Amino acid sequence: MSDPLTFEWPVRVYYEDTDAGGIVFYANYLKFFERARTEWLRACGIDQQRLADSNGIVFVVRRTSVDYSSPARLDDVIRVVSRIERLGRASVDFRQEAWRDGVLLASGDIRIASVNRASVRPTAIPDAVLDGLKRGPHATLVTAS
Repeated sequence: MSDPLTFEWPVRVYYEDTDAGGIVFYANYLKFFERARTEWLRACGIDQQRLADSNGIVFVVRRTSVDYSSPARLDDVIRVVSRIERLGRASVDFRQEAWRDGVLLASGDIRIASVNRASVRPTAIPDAVLDGLKRGPHATLVTAS
């Protein structure tokens, strides 16, 4: 990937992810997006538990908007592409897309806010974390297990 603010993460669809029709239940795309963002932060060298313990800062979802284009099914391996669209002082806007074999399955715009864990009030993202976000992930696509 040439864009330093883009990250790809594979997700395999398990039985628990599907509905009675055998396709991925729509809300599970939010879970897939969450997993990809978490792995993206890890690849940027950001340890969310350490950030919470040492700075009292956690990231929470502030807003989501998801469009569904095509279904995924049991055992599919989908590729979640995460990209920073805007990096603010206390929030990050992500564009995330789920792909299978070149077919767009779902796309979403997600705003993540930095908040104080105790008060749940917005707080600035520490400079070291902002630097990590600006540098982007150090990992490439990882094989699904």
